[in-house]
Order: sequence, then structure tokens, then C-alpha cells
Amino acid sequence: MTHVLGLDLANPVVVGSGLLTDQERNIRRLLDTGAGAVITKTIHPSPPTDLDERILRLPTGMINSTTYSKRSVGHWLDILRSLARDGLPVIASVHADTPAELAELAARVEATGCRALELGISCLNEEAGLDDTAERVHAYTAAVRAATRLPFSVKLASGEGLNARAFTAARAGADAVTVSDTLPAAVVHPETGELELGGVFGYSGPGIKPLVLASLWKLRRAGFQLPVLASGGVQSGQDVHDYLRLGAVVAQVYSALHTDMHATLARIVAETGSSTHGAEAHRPEEVEEVEEEETEEVRS
Repeated sequence: MTHVLGLDLANPVVVGSGLLTDQERNIRRLLDTGAGAVITKTIHPSPPTDLDERILRLPTGMINSTTYSKRSVGHWLDILRSLARDGLPVIASVHADTPAELAELAARVEATGCRALELGISCLNEEAGLDDTAERVHAYTAAVRAATRLPFSVKLASGEGLNARAFTAARAGADAVTVSDTLPAAVVHPETGELELGGVFGYSGPGIKPLVLASLWKLRRAGFQLPVLASGGVQSGQDVHDYLRLGAVVAQVYSALHTDMHATLARIVAETGSSTHGAEAHRPEEVEEVEEEETEEVRS
């Protein structure tokens, strides 16, 4: 049994926030497949509507230009009430344009019976990008802490200043931090010489795992005491155990699930619980469809 954010989980494999968790049906199926918990796609009161949201697959992961759920807050509140009635381990990912708006959203989510939050405040895919600071993290964290009693994790990106941002989140009232959000990346189109997807966007997948491991090690070495939800490049039970050995309480899996979603999740959960976790490499070939998926996928 794993305990995090007030939830008792059957195992430490948590499905991270993203396109695959944008529907109640998918959330329930992922839990039925064995996920310890599922984090919703980020709920936002006014998500961008004019962005060209796509996914670019790479040999070592993927770059995506997606942002937040396009479903309304009211729609999500109904979903969260349904999931809460069944006592399911679901963490609501939330963000808003200002700390005050995020605090209001967090209070509305608490009223549904949802038991935990993740503050998705570090997405770099908005049009203006993101240059995160400790001051910004403090403003969002303190506002949410004043508005809700729910336990919450603040999702942060690895990189320069992470320790300062993490310690600031702790001082402002966070119950945990999630490391890491996607990291900035770009790919040059071989024919046009222009950037694929039209700019710099969030990179995830196995290529960031060593960076996240280093961030986790540095946080613990600096004396950071809050629980850490590790996120980045999990493809096997071995990856999960690597994060746990360095002090994470759970490991989130997401990008790997874009291939053979349920089979991949079931394998990772089984390997995590096995004494021989993830000893053999696995390279699934078929891509499972995402129900009602509207984001265009670009192949390099």
C-alpha cells in the first residue's frame, strides 16, 4: 500500500495528467487496468482556444503542443462527483490564469468530494511560454492553501532554480511536489529547416528520466522533506523502482501509454510488483487509439 496526498493506493504507479485522462471513461478504464491513481487532464476555467495542438513522436519520447482540457469546469465537476461517489483514487489537475482564479477553482473541486489536487502551474505550452519563478510558485500555492483543506502537489519543471521553487512551494503550504513537468524542446524539419510544431514545446519520455532523477537526488540532498511524485520517462517497473530508490513516493507514467495504453500500463504495474521488475526491454509496435482524440499527431 502506498500513501500519498491523503490517498491509500494499491501501488505506486500513477497515470499522469494528459490527453489520455481527459475523459471519465478513460480514467475508469486506467484504474481498472491497475493504476494506483489517475490524474485528470488539467482543468482550466479559460483554456487557450487558438493554439494548434499536436504531438510529435521522437525515438526517445514526444513533444506536444497541448495545454489544458477544453471541457468546461462544470463538465469536470460532474465527472469528479461521479468518481468521488465511487471512492476512486483520482487526483484533479487544476490551473488558472491568476492565483485568485485557481483558488476559486480548487474550492469548487473540493466541494465535489475529490480528495486531492495537483497544481498544473508549470505548463510551458501557452503562447507566451513560461519562465517560472519562486515568487510565482509562492503566489499560486499560497492562494490555493488559503482556499482549500485538500492535500495538493505543486507540479514543477526540472531545471535551473528547481530547488528554490520546491522549497518555496513547501513554505507556502504544499503537501507535495511533482517533478517534472515537460521540458522545453524543439525539432528541425529536415526539408524546410523550420521548427516542427512551429516552436519550442514540452518534451516528455525516456530522454528526460536521467534529468528528473538528478533533480530528485539534488532535492533530497538539499534536505527537502515533502513527498515527491516523480514524473518523467517511466517505461517499466525498473523505472518506477529507480525513482522510489531516490526518494519519490510514487512514479507517474504517461508518454509510454500512448502506445498500447492498457497493455503497457498493466505490464508496468506487474513489473513494479515483481522482484524482477522490468528486466527486459519492451518495444510495443501498435498505437492504441484515444477515444474522441482531437489532437493531430505528427510523425518525424
